[in-house]
Formats: sequence, structure tokens, C-alpha cells
Amino acid sequence: MHRAPLGTHERFIGFLIEHFAGNFPLWLAPVQMVIIPISDKFNDYAESIYDELKKHKIRLNIDTRSEKMGAKIRTAELSKIPIMIILGEKEMQDKTISIRRKFHGNIGTTQLSEFISLTLDEINERLKTKLN
Repeated sequence: MHRAPLGTHERFIGFLIEHFAGNFPLWLAPVQMVIIPISDKFNDYAESIYDELKKHKIRLNIDTRSEKMGAKIRTAELSKIPIMIILGEKEMQDKTISIRRKFHGNIGTTQLSEFISLTLDEINERLKTKLN
């Protein structure tokens, strides 16, 4: 009698992980983005951005650890998170967000509403990227 140690679904997921080497496109990534406040004084602004993105069913986290920003970015890159939102004094004053994409680096600063629109288009249409 034949017994497969993995079922069809498990093999498919294994092939998918191997194909992308864990670097999933935005629409497939388990965590699509992470919000990184530069310091603790921007955590409230980060929470407001988080709440707005969560309303649109975007899968994200906030890194509120008291670490240096470089360490937070490195953690996100090692975790293979496609988008990082960096928040600091300038972004809080201008009510904007700064975007950093895996493999593309800093994309720039934009309004949250524009970012949400482009991101939802990319996720829903399964596009490669619109944010570069």
C-alpha cells in the first residue's frame, strides 16, 4: 500500500515556497508589510497607520521594539516582508508615509490614501509591483 508522507496541498505549498525561495509576491506573502517607527514617540502615529491599513484587510505588523532602525529594517528583510513603512518626524508632520520595498530599496514618501490604492490594486490584480 502506498502512503505519501505529504498530501497534495502540502506538496503544493512546498513547491511554492521553493519556487519563490520564501520571497513571496505581495499578494501571497503571509505578512505583507511592517510599520517601523523611527523611535517610540512615533508609535501612536504608527498605530493610526496600522488601523487604517487593517481596515483594508492588509496583513501587517508594527515593530515597536526599542531597537535601532537599522536593526528593525534588517529583521524585516530577513523575514522577507515585501514592504516596510518607515515613520519619523517628517512623515508625522506631513501626514505621509515613507516606503521601502524588498529588492527596490527606498521608494519615497507618499500619502497613505494613494499608497492604499496602489497596494490594493497590486494585491487584487496580483501584479508584480506598482510602487517603484
